[in-house]
Amino acid sequence: MPVIESKLDLRAEPFQQNRAHMLAALGELDALYAQAAQGGGEETLARLRKRGKMPLRERISLVLDPDTPFLEISPLAAWRSNYEVGSGFVVGIGVIEGVECVILGHDPSVRAGAFNPFNHKKLMRGLQIARENRMPYVQFVESAGADLRGESGGGDPEAAIRRETGHFAESGRLFYEITELSKMRIPTISVVFGASTAGGAYQPGMSDYNIFIRGQSKVFLGGPPLVKMATGEDADEESLGGAVMHCTVSGLGDYLAEDEVDGIRLCRDVVRHLNWRKQGPGPSLPADAPVLDAEDLLGIVSPDLRTPFDMREVIGRIVDGSRFEEFKPLYGPTLVTGWASIHGFPVGILGNNGALFSESSEKAAQFIQLCNQIDVPLLFLHNITGYIVGTDFEQRGITKNGSKMINAVSNSTVPHLTVIVGASYGAGNYGMSGRAFGPRFTFTWPTAKIAVMGPKQMAGVMTIVQRTATERRGEVFDEEANAKRVASVEHWAEERSKGLFATSRVADDGMIDPRDTRTVLGIALSACHNAPVKGTKEFGTWRM
Repeated sequence: MPVIESKLDLRAEPFQQNRAHMLAALGELDALYAQAAQGGGEETLARLRKRGKMPLRERISLVLDPDTPFLEISPLAAWRSNYEVGSGFVVGIGVIEGVECVILGHDPSVRAGAFNPFNHKKLMRGLQIARENRMPYVQFVESAGADLRGESGGGDPEAAIRRETGHFAESGRLFYEITELSKMRIPTISVVFGASTAGGAYQPGMSDYNIFIRGQSKVFLGGPPLVKMATGEDADEESLGGAVMHCTVSGLGDYLAEDEVDGIRLCRDVVRHLNWRKQGPGPSLPADAPVLDAEDLLGIVSPDLRTPFDMREVIGRIVDGSRFEEFKPLYGPTLVTGWASIHGFPVGILGNNGALFSESSEKAAQFIQLCNQIDVPLLFLHNITGYIVGTDFEQRGITKNGSKMINAVSNSTVPHLTVIVGASYGAGNYGMSGRAFGPRFTFTWPTAKIAVMGPKQMAGVMTIVQRTATERRGEVFDEEANAKRVASVEHWAEERSKGLFATSRVADDGMIDPRDTRTVLGIALSACHNAPVKGTKEFGTWRM
């Protein structure tokens, strides 16, 4: 297989400027990751330790096999909201007793581990990853139920009622998802580290295996205050829902741990006896490191995404041995397609080198079909402004051929992995298997921008429509008011198109350092191969 030859000039000023900009962005990202890792802050963590409790991330580190990675999902959820960065939950993929598992944990240092709109999305995403990739699901439960205070912290009883109503509908789906995993013979394991109240009680209630901790675990649909109000009974926590009671009387608990470390040991014991085996093929190709240096990824993409770059330069720094067998290199050149491997797993790659034309769209549809025929996962590398527009291109069939590509993406059944390197605008996001099209995993670089269209294009289109409507009414178009409106729209669209905003709203699985792309994709591909990797030959109707 040919090795990609780099044409980058590492000493050129544009490369050095891009690199400096990326390093600055990564510095900001590291600060946010550190903030998320602090949970509710040092004081709250200190109070937990005084009560004999470990911070959530320490619990997770202890349950993982030594020297194995943990791929955290949406670690910056809730950034620029009134909730804490990270949203009070940690979700990710880690290895326990040699088994890749989805791990979810409530952070008791953040609002007592309560549910909110952001961490609920993370939780549901974790369940989806477990289901689609057939991975055991481990949850570290310590939850006060729904956070009725909302972003403002409380004070509005009517708003609290509205939030509770919405949470009631959403949490019901959580219970459904956990029990569906069990039906699919995907094990679900709960370790209850503290109080698990109301809806939180159903997390262990619906699990296959429950581990309770003496003196800490308390599981009940209604705590003592609610029981008092509902029935008049004066109940104490231990008799109502303590660990010993559930393990000796109610039967909800399966294992009684003496402390948190013992509970984590029991969790590892449970995973060990699952006799879990992957159903997908293992890595089958040489997994040697790329010939091209991953450090160079820092300087490839300009902060001005209108500046073009060759996606082959990215491919050559993330695939095994920098080897890439390009498919149809002379046809539809604005889309790079071909075969490679990442950590030994074969992949078919589609990468943007410009707008999608009729030819590149047709090439994509054919390539996706070929990968499905040979059961090879697809990797989509985004830097796409969209499908080309204009009279000539419409007459040459861009809508028809773009639809072929979207048809192929929609009906493809091999795993899809998506990395948004630069721009990802409009229908181009859909054609390149954006989040709406159900890729197994989606990651973004700090340079990523995701939107219906570019900010200037959005403001310009709005101006044209409003100017036309004004002239049709026989009125004078207010240029000054329009200039203010354009500036506002461009600012609003620019802020919300940033990859950091998307990742904070759980619209992807996390923003990553470009140098980590190969490692992250290797973990994701390994996770995908827990399930069978099967392509399809059945696609929708093609317009010829």
